[in-house]
Amino acid sequence: MNETNKWICAVAYIIFFIPILVDGKNEEYKFHTNQGFNLFLLFLAISIIGSFVPVIGWFIILPLGGIISFVLCIIGIINAINEKCKELPVIGKFKLIK
Repeated sequence: MNETNKWICAVAYIIFFIPILVDGKNEEYKFHTNQGFNLFLLFLAISIIGSFVPVIGWFIILPLGGIISFVLCIIGIINAINEKCKELPVIGKFKLIK
């Protein structure tokens, strides 16, 4: 894989749909897009739940969920740069993009 492909895969963890726009048939792009989409859905769920639960959500769920999402994002980016198609812990097993 060349340098550009590594960075396109890494971008999937920040803006999940970019690799599919570049090349929708590339399996490695699909894998990292799926992982990025799972991460996006996790962050969205944490944000919604944390916003609606008073006090506990604001001071525990949102900060803790943000840290967890950030750590998973870093893990994904490191895997993409190292050319590994390794699933993220807990959320990586879900295949939403085929």
